[in-house]
Amino acid sequence: MARHADNGRAPFLARLGALLAPFPGRLEFAARLALVCALTLLVVEIYQTPDPALTAYIAFFMMKPDRTTSVILSLVLLVLITLIIGSMLLMTMAVMDVAFWRVTAIAAFSFCMLFVASASKLAPIGGIIALIVGYGLDYEGTFQIGELSTRGLLYAWLFVGVPACVSIAVNLVLGPAPRRLVEQELARRLRLGAPMLRRSDAQTREALAECLREGAGEVPAWLKAAGLERTSPAQDIAALKQAAQSTAVILALVEVIARDPDRLLSAPNRERLARLLDEMAAIFERRGYPTNIIFDSTAEDADPSPLSRTIIAELKSVLGCFTEIPRPEPSPEPKPKAVGGFFLPDAFTNPAYVQYALKTTAAAMFCYIMYLLLDWPGIHTCFITVYIVSLGTTAETVEKLTLRIVGCLIGAGTGLAAIIFLMPHVTSIGGLMAIVFLAALVSGWIAAGSPRISYIGFQIAFAFFLCVVQGSAPAFDLTVARDRVIGIIFGNLVVSVIFTQIWPVTVAERIDPAINALLRKLASLAAAGSRTKRWALAAETQTAFGSVQQDLELLRYEPSSIRPHPTWMNGRRRIVSAVASLQGPLLAFADQGADESDDIRRRLDRVAEEFGADSAHQGEALRSRTPAPSRNETETVVSNATWALVEAPLEGLEGAVAGSLADERDQKEIYALA
Repeated sequence: MARHADNGRAPFLARLGALLAPFPGRLEFAARLALVCALTLLVVEIYQTPDPALTAYIAFFMMKPDRTTSVILSLVLLVLITLIIGSMLLMTMAVMDVAFWRVTAIAAFSFCMLFVASASKLAPIGGIIALIVGYGLDYEGTFQIGELSTRGLLYAWLFVGVPACVSIAVNLVLGPAPRRLVEQELARRLRLGAPMLRRSDAQTREALAECLREGAGEVPAWLKAAGLERTSPAQDIAALKQAAQSTAVILALVEVIARDPDRLLSAPNRERLARLLDEMAAIFERRGYPTNIIFDSTAEDADPSPLSRTIIAELKSVLGCFTEIPRPEPSPEPKPKAVGGFFLPDAFTNPAYVQYALKTTAAAMFCYIMYLLLDWPGIHTCFITVYIVSLGTTAETVEKLTLRIVGCLIGAGTGLAAIIFLMPHVTSIGGLMAIVFLAALVSGWIAAGSPRISYIGFQIAFAFFLCVVQGSAPAFDLTVARDRVIGIIFGNLVVSVIFTQIWPVTVAERIDPAINALLRKLASLAAAGSRTKRWALAAETQTAFGSVQQDLELLRYEPSSIRPHPTWMNGRRRIVSAVASLQGPLLAFADQGADESDDIRRRLDRVAEEFGADSAHQGEALRSRTPAPSRNETETVVSNATWALVEAPLEGLEGAVAGSLADERDQKEIYALA
């Protein structure tokens, strides 16, 4: 996501409150996750399997907001762990008795699995597989008898099998249908539009801006899951897909209206539209979807402005076909479907994947060898932590690392407090389950929120479980809790050093290509031949815009040695801000005239071309090739009032790109002179 409520301008407590605020489904998800953790703990305590804390924690990686994705993910992990255990049987026979070969096997498998995880479709779970195998081989090394080794492999399977089976059972009984989540999300978004029309306070504007930056969010994935379930008619799924696109357009129009409400839409019409949005949201909340929507604007001013007429026409158009399934547009030359393989196209040519696997494996093996040499098995959590926090770029890794250290300190503090004040009063498994349930409930609430804080929730649960759940019975050993927390912090520090000093990957490398692609999408949006196509492109543009903003936010986590110059970052922020001002007006007025649409498309293509060019005179070239309109052209723009809101932000975008490139050119000249 892009800049959230924590944009630095609001007080800290207000920003924190916005991040922790409830939204539809948040409590339900946290409670379901807590129940899975508690039931998993019950099973492992009954059967006395090792590492109950980690077994319960695995549930955090299996739970998703909807039941279908959660069940599929749990089944996939079950199949994978079965295949992994089969391969480990062969490795164990060869390496169990020799420490050197055991360490070599862990390193080799870790490298291969991490490479596959970064360069293929296995990315979401590849690191977890490497963690399980590495930890399993290490655990096997503690056994000296073949029978015990076989039992250890069974425990390794139960390490994933128990939470997976519990997750499947709980989600089949209590998990919400993905269609229900789509209805709740669309209702939430429509509810955001109503207060924007009635009162445009800072908190409401920020919430709507965040919603627009999210784009479609998880709605497409939920709709796909709903189609897999086959519990809803295909017509309903198609209608909800259209409703999601229409909602994005409506919110973009509402954001445009909020910029100058009195001029763009009269007060009676704004109130009428706000009531209509509330009514549509109520229909979604009642598990339906609205049809035959009519926006009655008869109470508009006697002589509305051209802009107001355009806004009303666009609103009536999108509301009139809110859930109407569009007819597929004929394609003159159908394009063959691209067949995607298991590996990414550049999997074996891009060295970044190999470097990532080497860095993560090196960090993990350093931690592993360190606690072996120190004969300090209590800090084995450093080995586990490496696989959890390492990501593709330095900024992402440091961000996740920072959030996890914060979460670790919170989880460890509450875990130690629980050991001192609660555990002496726990006399049964029910009491321990209640403590774990409450901790998982709080952690799940945080983990279900924005990426700004979700990692904190994961780490709170990790540290708390490791402190409180120490074995097959309630335990009070503060030394175990201390060692495990030290291991977590040590693992984080090792990852930080390696990922910032060895082959650091800056997130800036993908920002310029993403901005260029975003400008091309805006040009396609301006040239869209139909409103249906334009609305679909608008959703894609909003998603791309959110990704660029998120990457710009991540730059602050990079060390100064690899972070771009402030001039570069400020220029990109100005460009993104200009794009934010242009998206809404372009969506609303793109089809008001063919000549104007072509002109906008050409100008956006020219901006994208100049931005993507690599020459020292980019800024000057753009300024010279973007002529100011002549007097006649200016009069045309003024007379065509419907383009007034597009022209100003477009000029702002051209100026932002020109200024950014010129500043970079000047900076290069300064460096050259120095």
